[in-house]
Amino acid sequence: MGTPRKVSIIVPCFDEEPTVPLLREVLGEMVARSGPADELDILFVDDGSGDGTLAALQPLARALNGQVLVHGENRGIAEAFRTGFRAATGEFVCTIDADCTFDPRELFSMLADLESSGADIIVASPYHPGGGVEGVPAWRVALSRIASWAYGRILPVKLHSYTACFRLFRREVVERIQFEDPGFLGVTQMLASAIGQGFKVVERPVVLRARKTGVSKMRTLHVVRGHLRFMFGLLLARS
Repeated sequence: MGTPRKVSIIVPCFDEEPTVPLLREVLGEMVARSGPADELDILFVDDGSGDGTLAALQPLARALNGQVLVHGENRGIAEAFRTGFRAATGEFVCTIDADCTFDPRELFSMLADLESSGADIIVASPYHPGGGVEGVPAWRVALSRIASWAYGRILPVKLHSYTACFRLFRREVVERIQFEDPGFLGVTQMLASAIGQGFKVVERPVVLRARKTGVSKMRTLHVVRGHLRFMFGLLLARS
């Protein structure tokens, strides 16, 4: 048996009350599966929810020996991850989507990939030839693919996906990456910062599935404009 590993899992939640039962099922299975080999430190970040999310998360966190971190107002998904980074105690840090559109149970395969490849970051990639997309609106997939295609031509590391939230980091990375945008753009800025600092990034092919519960909180036009501004800034920095 190898050395036990501690993984901090950060779950940002904004008005996700309908999704909490699914999180209970999936994360409970992960904790049971981890056994003595892996200690899972689960950090829920309630990002200013206006529904019953916080009340639903508190008993779940107790059941999983995790904790709930609270934003008094909605700050954005990247800020929720930043709060989680500060509280994380694991040697590895995983960021996931609360809606489970990526199966969080892929974490165990991502851990194996991290160790076998010597990478610093494993990125879940639905657009990798071995990945896939099921039930997600075509226009959303198209926007994400176009953004990833553009970043692949601007940044020195060519990946199939730069926008997915599901990632596994070595602790050193989250202590050093920088990002400014508090929302979904910040998720891409994290990856750009890590690449700029020379961290090794490897993709894990995964399947992206449509939400089973709740609705997306992404403001699409706002996010698209943010990506365009950020790309322009990256191009200026290269010139």
